[in-house]
Amino acid sequence: MTLKCAIIDDEPLAAELLASYVRKIPFLNLTGTYNSALNGMKNLRATPVDLLFLDIQMPELSGMEFAKILPKQTRIIFTTAFSQYAIDGYKVNAIDYLMKPISYEEFVKASAKALEWFEFMRKQAVCKKDKFIFVKSDYKLQKVNLDDILYIEGLKDYIRIYLENGEKIMSLMNMKKLEQHLPSPEFMRTHRSYIVNMTKIKVIDRMRIVFGNTYIPISDSYKDEVLTYFDNHLLT
Repeated sequence: MTLKCAIIDDEPLAAELLASYVRKIPFLNLTGTYNSALNGMKNLRATPVDLLFLDIQMPELSGMEFAKILPKQTRIIFTTAFSQYAIDGYKVNAIDYLMKPISYEEFVKASAKALEWFEFMRKQAVCKKDKFIFVKSDYKLQKVNLDDILYIEGLKDYIRIYLENGEKIMSLMNMKKLEQHLPSPEFMRTHRSYIVNMTKIKVIDRMRIVFGNTYIPISDSYKDEVLTYFDNHLLT
């Protein structure tokens, strides 16, 4: 996977350093370098990039202000000499926040983090569109329709998929890997050991999801996200 990227920095030396880093990374394709947010605005709104390396303190329009008007599909890695902006950076969904002077090692790590995010989103989009996955079970690949899944249980290095028809499928896989392939918020982690198909829930009893005689716990670690999902569907 290749990510189209651009750089905005009003310091020529800093911009050239970042450009030299980009040229060393095979999965990055630099489409433009700009010395201000205003100079980059027209091109980046007409032809969005996947990833933008964006300085924060710039004249006329700051990087933080510019981030709020970028197309939603553009992700940001902030590059700045001022640590006080870190929290604000994550409020605009920045993938990372690099402090100047930026080393090549730090740049590579941030870029790899961005690639991982885009690959994660691509896998989710494919599974959401096709509505099925393949899992390894008993030395064969078994197709599983997402609409047939009730919930998934993690068992150390294995997972067990519970289907609506009562069938159970075991596979050598960890929960994190599976979670990355499942579309959200249709599938949501409710507990360290459980992922639930939220569209199949019919009863919630005292912070437990009920499937027949099975009660799936909602742990404190995932409670806020799960309750937000329920709240969005709650009629009062």
